[in-house]
Amino acid sequence: MPTIDVYNSEREKVSSLELDEGIFGAEVKEHLLYAAVRWQRARAQAGTHKVKERAEVRGGGKKPWRQKGTGRARQGSIRSPQWRGGGVVHGPKVRSHAFKLNKQVRRAALCSALSRRVAENGLVVLDGLELPEIKTRRIVDFMKRFELDEMLLVLDAADEKVMLSARNLPKVKVLLAEGLNVYDVLDHRNVVATQGAVAAITDRLKGERSGGEA
Repeated sequence: MPTIDVYNSEREKVSSLELDEGIFGAEVKEHLLYAAVRWQRARAQAGTHKVKERAEVRGGGKKPWRQKGTGRARQGSIRSPQWRGGGVVHGPKVRSHAFKLNKQVRRAALCSALSRRVAENGLVVLDGLELPEIKTRRIVDFMKRFELDEMLLVLDAADEKVMLSARNLPKVKVLLAEGLNVYDVLDHRNVVATQGAVAAITDRLKGERSGGEA
């Protein structure tokens, strides 16, 4: 069972924590990571692209010229697809790009992503994180102490001071434990989580493994 040091916000070791082997020490399966990221990005895609078909383009009610005798190809409407300004054939329509991915696959992918961060020493566990005030400098100083240039900060409960202090930093993202996902874990080399968040993540993924609600 993997063990990790627990630090306070001053980077002083305060204890150690045993991580769940099935969640933080699982085999990293690249194909599951690919599937989960593709699933997430597809769900996030707006799908609002739309072009007009022939019947939707305004105008073109009159036949451009008579059917025969002009020497030109017959035409029924200037809004036909071959005309400039005409309708588009088989163009994109408003639709959802989402597709189904089994819950067991999503769970295994998140375990793979977390296990990769642990194997790469990219997981930092804190006994807690409290800020005396809303100030971006507090987060910057914290990152300097831990020698981090970017991070995914995972909290066990919403903390307005932390969230507002971090929101202007482009390489920092704050999530609650229940919102942890494969894409954000892979998108940040460093995952910083409170001890409570690690417990919440473990309970969530154990519940999914046993078939419970997460």
